[in-house]
Amino acid sequence: MISGKYKLFLEPIAYFKYDGIQVAMTAHEAALYDNQVGGKLRTAMTSLTHKNLPLSMYLEYADLNFPAYSGATNRTVSNDTIISYLGMGIVWFTDPPEAPEETGYDYEYRINTDVITPVTLSASDEINPDNPARVTFSINGSTYTMGNIVIPEGESQLAWVQWHTPSTPQDITISVSTSKGTLSQTTIKAKVVDLSGKDPPDPKATDVRGNWSSNAVPYRPEKTSASWYVWSAKWHPYWVWISNWRYYTNGINGYWVDEGWWEDRGWYDFTRNHYSASLNASMNLSPDTQSPTASGKTMKSGYGVQNLTVATVNTAAPSFHYTNAQTAISYFPEFNYETYWRLLKCTASGKTARFEFADNIYSTYNHPVHFSPIWFPDGTYRVNTYVCDIWTPAGMLSANLTDSVSISGNLYDDWHIAPGS
Repeated sequence: MISGKYKLFLEPIAYFKYDGIQVAMTAHEAALYDNQVGGKLRTAMTSLTHKNLPLSMYLEYADLNFPAYSGATNRTVSNDTIISYLGMGIVWFTDPPEAPEETGYDYEYRINTDVITPVTLSASDEINPDNPARVTFSINGSTYTMGNIVIPEGESQLAWVQWHTPSTPQDITISVSTSKGTLSQTTIKAKVVDLSGKDPPDPKATDVRGNWSSNAVPYRPEKTSASWYVWSAKWHPYWVWISNWRYYTNGINGYWVDEGWWEDRGWYDFTRNHYSASLNASMNLSPDTQSPTASGKTMKSGYGVQNLTVATVNTAAPSFHYTNAQTAISYFPEFNYETYWRLLKCTASGKTARFEFADNIYSTYNHPVHFSPIWFPDGTYRVNTYVCDIWTPAGMLSANLTDSVSISGNLYDDWHIAPGS
């Protein structure tokens, strides 16, 4: 039961005889098994296991963390498409959820950021190195091409471009074309936004609590791992002797011709090269070093806090397959984790990136801090940092982090004013 509504998850099953054995398989099981046997199941049972069974049921709207499917329904599909999208359904015993609100954009990017924009390229016929595919992206007057793409018949893979977003907010329409195969999209709409300009206002000694009440840290979407693959092909040589007296030389009346092929039965000569990336991120919130009475992670309200966020990308993929962490944004409890935020400054880039607060213009010492409000009550002062813009062909990696300090007293406790003598 989900939120008081009953839902039933369904998977269609096919019963058939394969390799002399009676079997029953869902679409997912068939796809996973086909990967293990190198495509032999698909060769023997294409229409059943890779068309009729998986396409008999799929989601029109994403639900229960399963994605919706909007691809072709009249041709065979790849194992990866089946595993990700097909052969499943959900029945509601109350009204179904509303369709997700259409934003009009496929991607939202930040200004001045390296990003990756992908599409899926499907091959109804074999695409081999004799005539590989090229996918071209047209973005803001520039053209980017991913070439030398090879795909076995009936399979697919991601094709993508890594590019740098402009320095000003704007809407961008990306046009995509291919020399061979079928694209999942030929038009991509992207929104480029600027997150700057939302720094908190100057904290005042006269600030009061008002009707503020503590809110929980909000949910922000996280994705800490991604995987994708790229096909490669190996030539299978098959030399044939051609007898021909016209080529008689030194007693030899013919010549050899390589009549080999790229595709062996079961796609043994096509290799699926798998890649992955994962994100490890941590956040350390600590009192400002200029806080005179701070001890460990305990401080008085009104003083500043410092933030060290570290984001490490773990991957063995080539550099054009991913970007390092580029953005970290901190949100604060006194603003209910919205309204105002701080874009952190990247102090070390690379696979392990470090982020800290930028120097605060209201700091007497020009320190990289955020000032806690003087009215903040004793207890936990928890800051939320969202790390994002780690792009891969399979989407953006991100992490939603929190850390806290303890508030005990306020900075007025550190001051004593006595009458002059």
